[in-house]
Amino acid sequence: MEDMIIVSVDDHAVEPPEAFLRHYPADKKDRAPRIVDHGGKDVWLWNGKRYPTIGLNAVVGRPRSEYGMEPTRFEQLRPGTFDAKARVDDMNANGILGSLNFPTFPSFAGGVFIAAEDKAEALMAIRAWNDWHVLEWCEIGKNRLIPMIILPLWDMDLTLAEMKRMSKLGVHNITFPDNPALAGLPSLHNEYWEPFWGACVEYKMLLNCHIGTGARAAHASDETPIDAWITTMPMSISNSAADWLFGSFWKRHPELRMALSEGGIGWIPYLLERADFTYEHHHEWTFSDFANERPSDVFKRHIVTCFIDDQFGLKSLDYMNTDMVCYEADYPHSDTLWPNCPEHLWVSLLGQPKEVIDKLTHLNAMKLLNYDPIEAMGGRENCTVGALRYLGRDVNVEPREGLGGLKTESMNLVGEARRPVTSGEIMAMFASA
Repeated sequence: MEDMIIVSVDDHAVEPPEAFLRHYPADKKDRAPRIVDHGGKDVWLWNGKRYPTIGLNAVVGRPRSEYGMEPTRFEQLRPGTFDAKARVDDMNANGILGSLNFPTFPSFAGGVFIAAEDKAEALMAIRAWNDWHVLEWCEIGKNRLIPMIILPLWDMDLTLAEMKRMSKLGVHNITFPDNPALAGLPSLHNEYWEPFWGACVEYKMLLNCHIGTGARAAHASDETPIDAWITTMPMSISNSAADWLFGSFWKRHPELRMALSEGGIGWIPYLLERADFTYEHHHEWTFSDFANERPSDVFKRHIVTCFIDDQFGLKSLDYMNTDMVCYEADYPHSDTLWPNCPEHLWVSLLGQPKEVIDKLTHLNAMKLLNYDPIEAMGGRENCTVGALRYLGRDVNVEPREGLGGLKTESMNLVGEARRPVTSGEIMAMFASA
């Protein structure tokens, strides 16, 4: 276990309060997103609207019994959520070499900015976020934190210009809606995207499509236990996965790649089986055309899948392409297994050949993300779980209890008998935040 090298393709950065201010033009800093106090909570204020900060996005380091929509203030957070140096310390304690981080306040694919009515303000915010992320977050965590950008997807000329600007800074990753049509953009099958696909190939940029960025997981009812909703969240991206799979653009851009971030892998074999059956049984009247291939062949060549803790999926690798499966730690979200990711991963990988273990833990991610820190780190021996944990030996990983938050107040559980938390209660918490 200690000899593994681990690269996570799905983690999250909570933007620090000054992130945007430092990268806005001097005469426009008063228009930058900023943190303000609102009823005792830290919230973002931008463009005349308030946005909640954190919630379940940053419960890492808390006892599981204290999970909920809190924390609501930066002082309740583990510093590694928003401070790059502290993040690297937490990665060391967890034995993680590299980490790709999605936005928090802008939403995982920049949906807050994409939905804004004032596109000039949105463009300024996107550029500032990219500059903070690449020039600060990833520079402080150089060779450890992997750059990824948001794009002004409502305007193709602006999108291509920002890709070119960021490519010059060595960026090879984009966060993109899993279903752009549900984010108010043209569908994947619209010719609008044709220049974009070409630019992704030209600049060697991987599209990272996180669950919930287009097709948000639906909860069955407000009375449904939240456990049911959480259970289906990774699989909620399956509709989008099928949409990508049946796109015609793969034929025109054979080097294009995208990732189903935080989607899990256990359900993938059935999706591929079903897609192949659908094509064979229906293509004569639907006019889908995969030439001499099957849909599963296209999926295995172009679509990256990712897992946190997925023993069934790992036992089903024969039905997938082991060159396109990657690991994710999901720090600092509620699903993360920090600081014990290597222990859980090792148990899941038991019985796999060393060649496959190396692919899933780091080789695939390094290739697909255009990320190779090993020489800069002084060789493989400095990149292993054991070596990194030695560097992080003084990091305090003990749970931080009793930091306060919304749970007992918002859910009115003080003095009541314990009962299942419902989806409706969590949705009400979102609304109140």
